[in-house]
Amino acid sequence: MIKIYNTLAGKKQVLKPIHNKEVKFYACGPTVYDRAHLGNLRTYIFEDVLRRTLKRNGYKVRQIMNITDIEDKIIKRAEEENKKPKDIAEFYEKIFFEDLKKLNIEKAEYYPRATDNIKAGIELIKKLIKKGFAYQGKDKSVYFNISKFKNYGKLSNLKKRTLKMGIGITADEYDKKEAADFVLWKSAKKNEPLWQSPWGPGRPGWHIECSAMSMKYLGEKLDIHAGGVDLIFPHHENEIAQSEAASNKKFANYWIHGEHLLINGRKMSKSLKNTYTLKDLENKNVDPVAFRYLVLTGHYRSKMNFTWNSMAFAENSLNNIRKKLYAEEKSPAKRKKQNYLKYEEKFLSAVNNDLNTPKAVSIIWEILKNKNLEQKEKQLLIHKFDEILGLKLKEKPVEIPRKIGKMAQQREILRRNKQFIKADALRKKIEKLGYIVEDTISGPKIK
Repeated sequence: MIKIYNTLAGKKQVLKPIHNKEVKFYACGPTVYDRAHLGNLRTYIFEDVLRRTLKRNGYKVRQIMNITDIEDKIIKRAEEENKKPKDIAEFYEKIFFEDLKKLNIEKAEYYPRATDNIKAGIELIKKLIKKGFAYQGKDKSVYFNISKFKNYGKLSNLKKRTLKMGIGITADEYDKKEAADFVLWKSAKKNEPLWQSPWGPGRPGWHIECSAMSMKYLGEKLDIHAGGVDLIFPHHENEIAQSEAASNKKFANYWIHGEHLLINGRKMSKSLKNTYTLKDLENKNVDPVAFRYLVLTGHYRSKMNFTWNSMAFAENSLNNIRKKLYAEEKSPAKRKKQNYLKYEEKFLSAVNNDLNTPKAVSIIWEILKNKNLEQKEKQLLIHKFDEILGLKLKEKPVEIPRKIGKMAQQREILRRNKQFIKADALRKKIEKLGYIVEDTISGPKIK
């Protein structure tokens, strides 16, 4: 039995899929105008743990993650770099998939692109106009009229009166009846990509793209819709409005949201120059899976603070798990018989209770410290757990000769004493012996 926190209900609920053992799961994917930052990646990791937990409980998962490959930010980036929006989108989409692979995130069943589903968006807008939920402005753009949808604000707990006052709403250049109405179809602008529609040339709005793709691949009703807390309003609120207005059905039964990742206690912001990506970690020779470990030590619904010290601690911890897991077993003293299956029950109880990964990680350490368990038993258990945690714990650490390890330690002492010429000479000696020393935030790493 899986319990998960449902934003729509405001509490944890037992997961009851629409179709018995199949879970239809939509996760909001990237807008491919730049590299995903660590906050985005934290969300994708929590969604991956959710997917793996569902599978471990015997559910067949049909997961969709959209690729938004046409949007204002992409067009702006293309203008800045004097490139076509398509080229920008393709470049960053490739990097996105590379990042997922490095973080050991399982592939979803489908990754539909917005530009491949324009027709589905147009059909959905036509339905909304026909039912009286949408209108065309003087500027030829089409808008959703939130005053026609009586439950608008039910996900984010916003009242219509608040919306009309303009709180949290930014008026834009389009011709709306009310500031809170949102665009479904944007009329064409000079030098922007466009598609033909019954309302003239233009392109779909961001919100309608997600509804169109989720309905096309998963049907009019979903089990789970997931994303970061920053998407609750207006994006997910707008998805609910347009989807339920069109289908007259509840759009998703469970809305699951991951909290923000802070950087040194502050929200990520380009103006503060504290927006980090996986590439920034790799430039410091950090193993991407160590970032995954760091994410799992915090609950997905709690804000997490990223610092370089916490990253170094996470990498050391992950390396220590690997070392202890594959350490040569000493000749055992008399052991008490252990029911090691109790650990499996404890682990599943943790992840099934709203993805309690901090508790799940602590159980791994509990197993490693238990002197009454054989190494083989520890490995069997932890490998099973890693099917959910995804920390690549089946990969054995490379055995480094003692001589090389000592040389690397000597080099580190020289570096700390700022004797860089001698340190570099020692590094070259190590390389001649067939090893590479990388300087990382958690100390020297030998390969």
